[in-house]
Amino acid sequence: MKVNTQSVNFNADQKLLDFIQKRMDKLELFYDKVIKSDVFLKVQNTSDKENKIFEARVSVPGDSFVVKKQCKTFEEGADSAIASLERQLKKRKEKLRTHM
Repeated sequence: MKVNTQSVNFNADQKLLDFIQKRMDKLELFYDKVIKSDVFLKVQNTSDKENKIFEARVSVPGDSFVVKKQCKTFEEGADSAIASLERQLKKRKEKLRTHM
């Protein structure tokens, strides 16, 4: 799956991009009709420790899912956001299966 990753206000290193690509590829195990996904990595200029925002938009035929998580690290945000996307994709797959 093609993952478009954009980092806002900083340059993401290749290790982080590879991690996100690997985790997003696992979404195809749960729903194989994923068209594309966009990931936005943002750093807020606040004094909070949880200033990293991970936002993912996954497009499937006829719909798209958006998840936004704010955590201490991008890896932590990616894990929780992708877990949420997995649940949504499983739910959609079950819904489509019952209508056929």
